Amino acid sequence: MVVSLIGLALVVIVLILAATAISATRGSSKEGGNIMMKNVYIYVVLFATLMMIIGGSVSAFMAIADIVTPAPYQQSFEEYRQGGLEKSENANTKANLSEAELKARYDALIVAEKDRQVNRAKNRLIKSMGWIIIPLPVFIVFQRRLKSSPEV
Repeated sequence: MVVSLIGLALVVIVLILAATAISATRGSSKEGGNIMMKNVYIYVVLFATLMMIIGGSVSAFMAIADIVTPAPYQQSFEEYRQGGLEKSENANTKANLSEAELKARYDALIVAEKDRQVNRAKNRLIKSMGWIIIPLPVFIVFQRRLKSSPEV
């Protein structure tokens, strides 16, 4: 999702730069064209960093949702018991296990899978925070430049 947003941002940036270059060449004064180009550059950087921050925020929200409520384990106990007996390398030992032992192994498998999903979501959350934290200072700096730049 973030990659598609970046691709969209790049297309918009190229179109804005092309339109600005054309309009700047038609400008009445050289200085006015330079100021306009500077402002367009600032707007393009602001747009790109804002898209990164929004994409990172959406991804972070989704990761937090996965941490709070991970997806349930899909295999039933019956499927686990049948699959375990048929596909096990040591089918003789599993065949000798009681229902209670098989149920304990199944419950341990469910807990391990839930922990694995939560750990993946935490990893995704950290990566998403990078998409927020890294472009944020750039956005703030360029926003201040826009406020201090002269108008065309």
